[in-house]
Amino acid sequence: MENLFDLSGKVAVVTGSTKGIGRAIAEQMARHGAEVVISSRKADACGEVAQA
Repeated sequence: MENLFDLSGKVAVVTGSTKGIGRAIAEQMARHGAEVVISSRKADACGEVAQA
């Protein structure tokens, strides 16, 4: 079956991406091939999400 959510070659900017829904969206977009830009008011939290 063809991948219906192929985001290869796409860039996604997700604000509030270190917790909750924003983090889940960022993780799933990355899993489906997107380059994801994460943002938060706390740099440490962004680093933690980027490692995941």
